[in-house]
Amino acid sequence: MPFEGTGYTIGELMASRISQEVRDETFVGTGAASPGPMAGVLLAKATHAPDVTYVAIGASDPELNPISGKEAFDLAQRGKLDLFFLGGAQIDAEGNINLSVIGDHDAPDLRLPGAAGSGMLYYMTNRIILFRMEHTKRVFVEKVDFITSPGASDGRVHRPGGPHILITNLCVMRYLGDTKRFELESVNEGVTVEEVVENTGFEIDIPADVPMTQRPTPEHLSLLRSSIKEKVAGIYPAFVAGGGFGA
Repeated sequence: MPFEGTGYTIGELMASRISQEVRDETFVGTGAASPGPMAGVLLAKATHAPDVTYVAIGASDPELNPISGKEAFDLAQRGKLDLFFLGGAQIDAEGNINLSVIGDHDAPDLRLPGAAGSGMLYYMTNRIILFRMEHTKRVFVEKVDFITSPGASDGRVHRPGGPHILITNLCVMRYLGDTKRFELESVNEGVTVEEVVENTGFEIDIPADVPMTQRPTPEHLSLLRSSIKEKVAGIYPAFVAGGGFGA
């Protein structure tokens, strides 16, 4: 199993990598079902980005929700939201995400929660980090069954933002805007390039040299297992109870 004997959990690795993408003195938001992104943003705020304004949309804790969800959406529409996080039941080769249905739209095998604000946020947030804790061909498909929100748009569409990187339990991929495809940036400890390819349902660009994803530092692990763990547990108790953070 990846991460066995590494001294950290997959949740901690993903949070540490996410924190590197957070810029100080910017607005950053997370939505529902985002314990890893929440931990990553809080980690950045506790280290290199103390003046980031973080909005956990829907959180009851006022410390995690300094402005309303409506204000966060207004920020995005004005081009002021620097970073947001999206997942998908399916994500395809072009960065399209599916949060709507599995199977035929009119007679689906499974009806999903739907777009919520992802349609607008995918377009208007300066950078989107896609994330999934399950990296399999069931999730990463050649073409999604339904495009809830597209990864790219043609020149007729005003779109300042879009996908930036994809972080999973196996690797980190970078989205290349010129080709509208993903390139493998790094593999997580204990994972090979071949395993990433075998578990991805579409072709990805693979550089000649693919490094290992940077491990969480001792400082990061200390913060994730103490103050940040306590904050995340208040919103996502099941994630923490299920071993999202190490001892």
